[in-house]
Amino acid sequence: MKYFLLYLCASSASGFSAPPLSSSLTSSSSSSTGLSMSAALIVQNKGGGHGELGFQLAKKLSSNTKITSITILQDDACKDTAEPFKSYSTDLPDVKVVKASLSGDEEMTAKSIQSALNGESFDYIWDNCSKGASGTGKAVVDCAKEWNCNLLTYVSSAGCYVPTADTTFPMSEADTPVKESGQVQYENYAVEQGLPFVSFRPQYIYGPKSNKYDYVDWYFDRIVRDLPLPIPGDGSQKVSLTNSEDVASLLASVLNDEEAAVKQRIFNCGTDELLTYTEVAELCAGVVGKKANICFYDGDKFGKANFPFRLTNFYVAPTLAKEKLNWNGSSRTLKEDLSSWYYDSYKARGGETGEVKNLDKDQEITTAQ
Repeated sequence: MKYFLLYLCASSASGFSAPPLSSSLTSSSSSSTGLSMSAALIVQNKGGGHGELGFQLAKKLSSNTKITSITILQDDACKDTAEPFKSYSTDLPDVKVVKASLSGDEEMTAKSIQSALNGESFDYIWDNCSKGASGTGKAVVDCAKEWNCNLLTYVSSAGCYVPTADTTFPMSEADTPVKESGQVQYENYAVEQGLPFVSFRPQYIYGPKSNKYDYVDWYFDRIVRDLPLPIPGDGSQKVSLTNSEDVASLLASVLNDEEAAVKQRIFNCGTDELLTYTEVAELCAGVVGKKANICFYDGDKFGKANFPFRLTNFYVAPTLAKEKLNWNGSSRTLKEDLSSWYYDSYKARGGETGEVKNLDKDQEITTAQ
């Protein structure tokens, strides 16, 4: 038997307290003035690479006049003492947070989710949790259909792309082959149900409320210790590193033109700013005040090793989102973020003094050059 725990997000001695019943808005309710209510549901995973997106999206939607109430359906496997989850009550005081057992639950059904949500229905759904078309994923899609929602928006992954020797970069939503990943199966199932459906395929995400810093920390871990940076190839491969606040802005941009969003359906999700692997190293080194000691190596011989990105080019651009959804583009750059907060965050997390794991592979590569 599954048990669900409901929290209403507001400051109190215990971290949460319930607002007055009159503040709870549902998609079927309306005020005495006839104001239409638009309830938004964010289905949020337990953490990892997408862990902060529900938090950032809720902040973004809070200022959107189309949305009158926001609920986060939060996987209860999250660590409440870690970011961004510990900031829900302080930074999202008007957002309802419902906890449920979402991860790894193949028995989850639409009825289970509806029970956890106390029978409420929603006009707009953002799913930042599901990894496939079974269990929670199928349940969310089935709920969207039962609720006759205006829009189901899914956070998929650009990792589903399988570029070939003929692929032109940035990878196109229309032309790049995809593998039959769980995310693609989810996309296909939502389309089969005839839903007004949109999917975003993000790449590497970083942010101030993240609980995964691996992509950029890899560089800092070596630079601050005066260690070589083993980078595969010649370092000219490009990467799309996107601030989670910009990702949230992209996810919310479906509200700018819902018809265009549904018609296009699949959008790449990333920053306008593309950087090479070498440029990322130089930016990080510049913030530390050191020179990047880069050691280029043969990826065919040593493989990916500990490097955080792929051996070859693998990047997307938000061209379609800008054209179809009137998205203004990224408001943040990695260069600015590194100097304004990221490096300070790295030091505060003990990055300069903590243990760096798996340096043996680094040494194997650098001594062989």
